Amino acid sequence: MAEKSDTTDSPSQRSSKAVPASRLARIGRLGSLAGKIAGNVVSQGAGQLLRGEKPVLSALLLTPTNISNIADQLANMRGAAMKLGQLISMDAGDFLPEELAIILGRLREDADPMPKEQLLDTLSEAWGQTWQDDLLYFSFAPVAAASIGQVHKAITMDGTMLAVKVQYPGVKESIDSDIDNVATLIKLTGLVPKSLDINPLLEEAKVQLHQEADYEREAQMLNRYRELVQTGNANMSLDSAFIIPKTYAPLTTSTVLAMEFIESQKLAVLEQEPQEVRDAVMTALMVLFFNEVFNFKLLQSDPNLANYQFKADTKEIVLLDFGATREIPEAIATAYLSLLNSAAHHDKVAMQQAAFSIGLIDDSHSQEQIDAVMSIGMEACEAIRHQGPYDFGQSDLVTRLHEKGMALTLKHNFWHTPPADALFIHRKLGGLFLLAKRLKARVDMRKAASEWLQS
Repeated sequence: MAEKSDTTDSPSQRSSKAVPASRLARIGRLGSLAGKIAGNVVSQGAGQLLRGEKPVLSALLLTPTNISNIADQLANMRGAAMKLGQLISMDAGDFLPEELAIILGRLREDADPMPKEQLLDTLSEAWGQTWQDDLLYFSFAPVAAASIGQVHKAITMDGTMLAVKVQYPGVKESIDSDIDNVATLIKLTGLVPKSLDINPLLEEAKVQLHQEADYEREAQMLNRYRELVQTGNANMSLDSAFIIPKTYAPLTTSTVLAMEFIESQKLAVLEQEPQEVRDAVMTALMVLFFNEVFNFKLLQSDPNLANYQFKADTKEIVLLDFGATREIPEAIATAYLSLLNSAAHHDKVAMQQAAFSIGLIDDSHSQEQIDAVMSIGMEACEAIRHQGPYDFGQSDLVTRLHEKGMALTLKHNFWHTPPADALFIHRKLGGLFLLAKRLKARVDMRKAASEWLQS
């Protein structure tokens, strides 16, 4: 089952809202939103002028009312408008302006489910008008509703229970315009600095979202990933630590993904498990990450907590949502292997060479900038040099990296966008670090990476 959310409210308990399917309707929603924001700015500004105060545009734009309007409208639109917010967020408020963190926090919640009539039309288009005759049971109340689709339970005539992810209508066709329009809106509100060129990230977001909106591709990635996990590695049996649902081909199309339904709980329940269970789960996830980059050359690049669930009875992690799975080029994997070993042996020269190979730095950067980047890189890898279990719960690594990252930008004027492969590798690892801290896990990172560490 995919796109489960890490929230307490069930989608079936919320009122449904139709997904604006046409491009014109979606542009209209954003235009209406811009109008509301402008109206609030004028109203608030006039009130301040009458009180003899000088209005500040940024403060007028980012009022609680406007923040709420932005978040609610993007969540209601679903699709790329909502997914873009999730894509640039790792559930780390320390890295984001407070106003943007509020908006993105809303976008990480379950979306409003689409009405039954719209769901019926979507399924009839994918499966044919008589699809209900071919199923023993189908629950019209979704068990999850997220940015690109919502999930329903179904039972086939032979008794197989399925999780069926149904894509919202119009999502695929509106990806490019959604991202362009939302990016314009975010820029206008001043949530990102004007000097920051986010266009490469936006173009990569379009590519990824088009892939995520192709459910036949996701089914292929899911099957390929499961085969790789079943192979395992020398350190541990990955297959015994993880469960990956099997796809159900007869009901899978480009807009509907059917797979086996696996009973499991949200990852938050892990916080109540004993220390050794949390440590074991987090260790398995770290070993899986190293396998993704160095063995599989296939990365599930979205670290959203909703993509993991937990089976408390067997202590297994259920892996969900493979739409964001991307192949890692051999050259990138090789360069990151060098980076890993240079960090493990505190070899700054080798780390700099690896960073050049990856594209984290280039010839346009001064030695001062390069030294600052290397300092951050070496500090980010301190867990791999630690002897024995590294206590993520007690570590302030995330805060230290944030402070150094801000200094790199402001003090050293370092504005550089690494290759997309590097961005997604870092995003996945950053998400795992944040999860390890949330679980207060202790992980022996040297042991987890031992298969790839040179003596």
